[in-house]
Amino acid sequence: MDRFQNTGQPDWDWWGKLWPTPGATLRDLGIEAGLSVAEVGCGSGYFALPAARIVEPAPVYAVDLDEALLDELGSLAERQAVENVVSVHGDARDLTELLPDPVDALVVANTFHGVDDRAAFVAEAFDAIAPGGSLIVVNWHDRPREATTVGGEPRGPPTELRMPPEETEGAVSRAAAFELDRRIDLPPYHYALVFRR
Repeated sequence: MDRFQNTGQPDWDWWGKLWPTPGATLRDLGIEAGLSVAEVGCGSGYFALPAARIVEPAPVYAVDLDEALLDELGSLAERQAVENVVSVHGDARDLTELLPDPVDALVVANTFHGVDDRAAFVAEAFDAIAPGGSLIVVNWHDRPREATTVGGEPRGPPTELRMPPEETEGAVSRAAAFELDRRIDLPPYHYALVFRR
C-alpha cells in the first residue's frame, strides 16, 4: 500500500489560506444535505468535517492510508461533535471493498495528480459511486510550482505532476463511463471537474 505520489497532508493553516471556507467550496461542488460522501486521501479532515456538517445525518467516509491522520480526524470530529464521519483506513484503489455501499459523491482533492494507475483508480471509483452520483476531482492548475505560493513559499506538487483540466478530463472519461458535468475554477491555484456517473 504505497501512498500516491506527492499527496502528503499540509497543515490546516495554509489550507485555510487557499480555502478559507471549505464548506462553501464543497457546496459549490455539489455537496448537499442528505448525500452520502467518500473522500479519498482525506488526511485529517479539512474537507471531510465540513462535508459531514453539510450532509448530516448521511455518512462521510474518510478514506486514508495514514492511521495517524485518521486518528487526528477522529479527535477533531469528537471535539466538534461531528458524528457522521466514518474513518476508513485502507487503499483508495480498493474502494468497493472499503465502502459498505456505493456513495452519492466521491471527492478526490489534491491527490489525482499522484495516482499511479489512474485508469484502474477511476474504474474502481465508478463502481464505488451510485448511479446518478458524482466524482469530484480537485486539482492544482498546471502552473510552475514556484508560481503557486502560499505564505511566501512554493506549494503543491512538482510542476511535472500537474495536470491541465483537459488531461484530467481525458484520464477520467477514457477509464469509465463518466460524463463531465461542469468545470469550476477555484482561485487562486485550483480547478474542479464534476463528473456524473
